[in-house]
Parts: sequence; structure tokens; C-alpha cells
Amino acid sequence: MQYRHIYFVGAGGIGMANLVRYFLANDYSVAGYDRTATDLTRALIDEGASIVYDDDEALIPEAFRDPSKTLVVYTPAIPDDNRILTYFRQNSFEIIKRAALLGKITLQSEGICIAGSHGKTTTSSMVAHLLHSSPIGCNAFLGGILRNYDSNLLLSETSPYSVIEADEYDRSFHHLSPHIAVVTSTDPDHLDIYGNEENYLESFAHFTSLIKPGGFLLMHTGLKLRPRVAEGVEIATYSSEGVGDYHASNIRHIDGHLYFDFVAPDCRICDIELGVPIDINIDNAVAAIAIAHRLGVDDRTIRNAMQSFLGAKRRFEIWLREEGPDGKVLIDDYAHSPNEVKASIASVKALYPDRRLCVVFQPHLYTRTRDFAPGFAEALSTADDVILCEIYPARELPIEGVTSEIILNDIKNASKTLCMRKDLLDLIKVRNFDILMTLGAADINVLLPDIKAILQQL
Repeated sequence: MQYRHIYFVGAGGIGMANLVRYFLANDYSVAGYDRTATDLTRALIDEGASIVYDDDEALIPEAFRDPSKTLVVYTPAIPDDNRILTYFRQNSFEIIKRAALLGKITLQSEGICIAGSHGKTTTSSMVAHLLHSSPIGCNAFLGGILRNYDSNLLLSETSPYSVIEADEYDRSFHHLSPHIAVVTSTDPDHLDIYGNEENYLESFAHFTSLIKPGGFLLMHTGLKLRPRVAEGVEIATYSSEGVGDYHASNIRHIDGHLYFDFVAPDCRICDIELGVPIDINIDNAVAAIAIAHRLGVDDRTIRNAMQSFLGAKRRFEIWLREEGPDGKVLIDDYAHSPNEVKASIASVKALYPDRRLCVVFQPHLYTRTRDFAPGFAEALSTADDVILCEIYPARELPIEGVTSEIILNDIKNASKTLCMRKDLLDLIKVRNFDILMTLGAADINVLLPDIKAILQQL
């Protein structure tokens, strides 16, 4: 690449951060802007990036003001009137989306691209961990901080494979050229971009058409997706329900541990233990193991890697697990679609069938709340107690009539309360529960250290 300076507008986004780390690791000069300081942006600064938090073009370092030497990368979450981005646009810099840059980096590798409305972060993390634990190795650009490595980037100097979380937002995954693709789910999402389910499914169909000839597509059973693939692309299916070319069998829960057998067309691997022992991870594990098995990872390595897999941060992350019948439990999960919320609650219920579960849910985006309010209400109704915070707007402006209350009104079979985020800690102190679970793609996780301290005091 002709540039030696890379400026990231939106550097603290989880998908941008792995690219920041990639270029730092390859001795590029890296700078950027993000709206707020986070643990992730602070980590990037410690690793060598120069990041500012004020939208002021005067803060762009002098070395990054030469269009012939600086590439500008941005995320669609950045508003068009951002002053720093406007400066680069007005001064003839090459400016590309994060997805396009990722596509350029991975074009020359054998891309293993994991797509889906949910499950893609965990599945791609599992694939990366499986390959990294074997002599095959991989480069991996992940959408979550993998707790085994405290990073969302894995690098290998010798592996031909790149594991990529293929994000469908803004059709970003159309920049990729997969050798292997996995589609975990196609439940409609991002309808502010796609408009309707038909367009959403068409976007996934186009993604499958990008698989290189002779490649491999692995799809979850039962999807509405009708893939379009090039000549010679093999298609297989998977599930956790005993159906599909690859599936789980003999699932059992024993003393807080979860075991299953992996069944493939050509083998059976018995007694695989999930390091994160929840039912929703069985699907993800079957897909990841199928890819690893196909690439030649041996059975013993697969067993050891799945047992040692700690998961990504904010993916069913256990913050507190006190022993005994009265011990408090605190779990955080990024679930932000109705099916994800329902699956996360069901997993907790399976682990702790006789204990009272309180869910704190912070809706993410006005459009998503508007489009899926009935589904959220139905999913949250399966908890014993629900606390709903105000909508986290992210990139959006308010929509008249769209508040958390439109979810609350339809919740049944559960105690329910609206609570401003600023009052949440005080409410938790007086709430009756055994297990507290925080859900959503917003910033509720920022409060987790304080919540944990409260539960320990209780």
C-alpha cells in the first residue's frame, strides 16, 4: 500500500480497533478520532495510536495532513457533518469505509467469513481460537474482544487464512471475497438500511455470490436465505438440533458443565465440553468445529480448544458467580435482537432453573426499537423481572412516539419497570432477584463494575 499514515475516524469502534491494531503491528503511523474515551481507545493509545476525542480538525497531527501519505478510514456510524471527516473530504484525501479496507487486506488470503444477524462474533471467535490453537494458525479480525487473548486481532506470519466477522450493516460484507463463508442466521435487522426483510435476505444472497469458485458455504438449517453461489462452491448445513450435515448430538448438562458430540458426514467427535456452557453456544460451536475439521484440525485439538474457549467480552460474560443457593450471579450479554434476547434468557434459565432472574435491557437504536418492539416484549416476558432503560440512540435522532415504553406495555408474565439509566444502580439495590443479567448493544456494560460491587455487598 502506498500510504504509511492511516487516520481512523471512529477509531474506538470494535470493528475499527482491529484494523488500528493491524496497522500498528505492521509499523504504520496511526492516528484517529472517537467521540468518547473507553477502555478500548486507551488500550489502542498504549499500543501506539494517537487518538483524540474532540471533533476538531486542528487536532489532526501534522504528519497526517499530506494527502499523498495518509489514508483516511471511517465507519458509517460517523455523522456526515463530522468536522475532522469534512476536513479530509475538502482536502483531496483518499477516504474509504472500514469494510473496504478490510476487504483489501484480506483479498490475498483465504478468507473465512462469518455472517449472520446474530452469532457471528462468537462463531468467528471460536473459529479463530480453534485455528490459532493448531499448527494451521490464522489472522483474525473479530467483532469482540476475545478473552483468551484480550484482543480482537490475531496475527500469523505463516497462515494463509483470515477469519473475518462479516458485518451486514450498510452492506459492509459485500466488500469481502470469502473462500469459506458461514451464515449463522438471517433474522431481519438494520431495517433502517434495508427497508424490509426481502432486501435484507437479498443482501445475504449477494454475499454468498462472492464466495470464490471452489469455495464452501455453511448455512444454519431452516434459514429463509436462498444462496447464489459460483460454480463449484459446496453448500452444507448445520444445527444444534440433530439435523443438518453437521450437528450436535447427545447434549447433556452435568454440574454446570455442558457436553455434546459433534457429528459430521465423515466422523463423530465425542464428549466436547463448551468452555462457555450455554445452550446458545452449541450452534456456534458446531459451525466453528465444522470449519476447523474441514481445514484439518485434529480431534484432540478441537476438544482442548473448545474447552479452553472463554468467549468474547460482552458475549454471555459472567461477571460474578457466588457459590451456594443464595449466591448472586451477574451476567452481561450483547444480545440486541428479539431472538438473541430470548435465547440468552433461555440459556440462563437452563443453567439456573429454580432461581429468580432479573433482566436489565437497554434498547439500542430508535429504529430497531420501533421495528421489533413486539418481539422484544415477547422475549423479555420469559424473564421473572424486567428493568427497561431509555433507548440508546447511537447514530440516530429520536423518533416521535418511540420510547422504551412501547416494549414495556406488551411485556407479560414478568414484573416490569421503566428506569432511567442514571437511577439504575439505586434500583438494583432494592430489587428482589437471584440472578441479574444486563442485555443490549448499548453502553450498559459501563456500569458493570459498580453493579458487581453492589451485588457483592448484598
